[in-house]
Amino acid sequence: MDHVDRAHLRDPDDDTFTMSRYAVADDLSDLARRFWIPTWVVPPGREAPQRVLQYPVCLVVVSNTYARLYGVTPGLGGTTLVGRGWAVGVMLQPAAGALLATGPVPDLNDRHVPLQGVDGFDDDLVEAVRAAMEPDPTSAGCHARARTLLEEALRTRLPVDDEGLLVNEIVAAVEDDPQILRVHQVCDRFGLSERALQRLTRRRIGLSPKWLIRRRRLHEASGRLRESGTELADLAADLGYTDQAHLTRDFRSATGLTPGEFAGRFRSVAGPRTADPTG
Repeated sequence: MDHVDRAHLRDPDDDTFTMSRYAVADDLSDLARRFWIPTWVVPPGREAPQRVLQYPVCLVVVSNTYARLYGVTPGLGGTTLVGRGWAVGVMLQPAAGALLATGPVPDLNDRHVPLQGVDGFDDDLVEAVRAAMEPDPTSAGCHARARTLLEEALRTRLPVDDEGLLVNEIVAAVEDDPQILRVHQVCDRFGLSERALQRLTRRRIGLSPKWLIRRRRLHEASGRLRESGTELADLAADLGYTDQAHLTRDFRSATGLTPGEFAGRFRSVAGPRTADPTG
């Protein structure tokens, strides 16, 4: 599974939207990770809840009805789609929150603010993005024009400072190396004391190093649980949990579903569902 999709706990029966993803321009790689552009059509009287185990980054989102800068959601985030609409989203790098937010990054956790209040992202920019998208929100050409506008605004925040580059590297190491299971491993790799590491991640992303590792584990679990034949005991061991019960508690706390319930939703689409006594 695409590692990006592991964060989106999409119901396999949900056919209300399509998703396009694009890389950012090379010169913005220290500031932003990628664009995502969903378009949706939800029948009248229906809703399409979307649940996300967000990455430790802020988000810029311009839609046909709102424009926002989102802080990190430590728990389970998401939105509910209704009617017809679209959005142009930018997943930023961990460093970027401090470069866009008008106050301390931790103050944005679990919150969003109007994008027009961020310097360089005014009403004119928001309306220009909407004008670029409106002829056909599903068109790659419209997507390209909207992305160009947002990339020009983001360039005003370059270059990224040295501390920001360091926090980018730390988060990338935790997300990309499945062998990192403990905070002391991060400290050893980057030559930081645990106290210094905690201060850095709290200041730049409002979260602890332990949270970063836990979230990476949950992303990996959500991806593996969608694959047939995944054994919970093996998955728990691979992710560094002391036992299967610990994985079950962690996953249920974050998503509201046990690993067995989550996996069962995908098995039910592929074929007959069997009981899972492990939860």
